[in-house]
Amino acid sequence: MKLWTSRSLLLRIMPSTNGSSLCHLGVMLALVGVVFLTVMFSWFSLSSCLKQYSANSLNSFSNAAEDKPLLLLWVWPENYVFEFSDCKKFFNINSCQLTDDRSLYNNSDAVIVYHRNISLDLSNLPPSPRPLFQKWIWLHLESPTNTKIIPGLENLFNHTLSYRQDADIPVRMRLKTRKKPADDFVIPKKDKLVCWIVSNNSPLTGVSARNRIYRELSRYIHVHLFGKAYSTYLDYKDYYPTLASCKFYLSFENSIHKDYITEKINGPLAVGTVPVVLGPPRKNYENFIPGDAFIHVNDFLSVRSLARYLYMLNKNDIAYHRYFDWRKRLTPTPHLIEQTQEFILPICTACDYIARHREYKEAHDLYDWYFN
Repeated sequence: MKLWTSRSLLLRIMPSTNGSSLCHLGVMLALVGVVFLTVMFSWFSLSSCLKQYSANSLNSFSNAAEDKPLLLLWVWPENYVFEFSDCKKFFNINSCQLTDDRSLYNNSDAVIVYHRNISLDLSNLPPSPRPLFQKWIWLHLESPTNTKIIPGLENLFNHTLSYRQDADIPVRMRLKTRKKPADDFVIPKKDKLVCWIVSNNSPLTGVSARNRIYRELSRYIHVHLFGKAYSTYLDYKDYYPTLASCKFYLSFENSIHKDYITEKINGPLAVGTVPVVLGPPRKNYENFIPGDAFIHVNDFLSVRSLARYLYMLNKNDIAYHRYFDWRKRLTPTPHLIEQTQEFILPICTACDYIARHREYKEAHDLYDWYFN
């Protein structure tokens, strides 16, 4: 649309000087004014919208960063300190703000407390009562056999972080599924038949059952022993290569409890070794691991028959290779093995959990759940 200036309008009406012409002039000037005001109003409105959009965009980015929940680590478990950025580095978790600064307690959405660091008089716990908005997370990865009961904890915590499948925040290295089968897995070369890495052999930790099985098994088959318990130190860098060099690995838990299935089975699965497990019943293992990926001690009437079966698999490559068929559809992930890295996975898992779960949850009887 062409806009006329006031001068051009005047030139067009100058030949006529009667009242009608003046009326026309007034009308035209009014129309020009309306168009001018409309254009200016539209410009200012657009400019205002752009400024508002820019401000909202900046605020949204700012709010996105500020909206990350704050997770306070009340104490470092076993004094094993790690970089909080390890959550992103190892597990691609960056959904919360992690801190060990207790001055941020009142602003923390959740607080992790490690069970074995709690004093018997509860004097080193966070301030009570627990704020209604706050999650107090009880971190404990030991089995009931190796759990010290500290009176007074029963109804303080409203979240559990544990190996147990029914914990609020279960911690476990899980096998990942794949849609298309893969044939790229190659079983590593083996120069050992049976291996076992043992760091703890204290009778107070419930190891009597696994030690009994080992002693009887070693009567029929040679077991290569590694670890501090047998004065055969194994460097961290040698952990996975050593596991890979064994046809079978004794994934024996120190005590037998529901869901108590630790990294002792994840290691051999990750490197291509068949685990021989001692722990909860086979059905419990099969909640997390295919039944044809491991050998359970309870599947045999005697330890001697177990040894005979291992010898048979050693001579029958076809039967042995069947224990790796699951690798076509599932992928294991190696776990962190350095001692100071023991609590990175559970703490990072808690970080991911509180970012996804903002809902309120009341306390429950902690020991009734854990021991019964």
